[in-house]
Amino acid sequence: MTTLAIDCATEACSVALFDGGKLVDGQFAAIGRGHAERLVPMISELPDRGRAERIVVSLGPGSFTGVRIGLAAARALGLAWGAEVLGYPTLTLVAAIARAEHPDTGITVCMNGGHGEWFVQNFTDTGEAEDDVRSLAPAQAAAACRHKTIAGNRSSALAEQLGDNRQVLDLLPDARAAHLLSSSVLTAALAPIYGRAPDARLPQAKP
Repeated sequence: MTTLAIDCATEACSVALFDGGKLVDGQFAAIGRGHAERLVPMISELPDRGRAERIVVSLGPGSFTGVRIGLAAARALGLAWGAEVLGYPTLTLVAAIARAEHPDTGITVCMNGGHGEWFVQNFTDTGEAEDDVRSLAPAQAAAACRHKTIAGNRSSALAEQLGDNRQVLDLLPDARAAHLLSSSVLTAALAPIYGRAPDARLPQAKP
């Protein structure tokens, strides 16, 4: 089965085409902003313009805009190609990349969450999530950290917050590593994972 992987939930934008578990081609760029302008051209530069039998896409958490851009592209291409579309959690991919470098190691993933908070989630040495992803202030993130190895784009900041000896892996999610994901984390429920409550709230009705 051919698979197109899309990840633009963070400041990175990446795409990859796989044949089974083998990477055929892929692109990665840390661009900060501008995912809407970069994503489709990156896909079109892949062999056969990225056409695949299956599409996997990051559900977040991360940038609200980036998550929605990735999902919209995956849904549109899935419809056009008659391809199955599945989603995966962003932090799970970061943990999988970290475990490829350091197998049999528990991983705490720490990513930028906005509003001065970080997305934090712990993973066992076999790659299973130990808890739900949470958006936490730095002090709370330090209290939530369970492992000596920390991965993600806020891993160094979390290590400084802890003030002890931690192994730091400064990583961003990369679609070229999507083959590392277990099939158990893929879902047909394509709902964004926000990791925190929305900023805007509906006014409460007066009693």
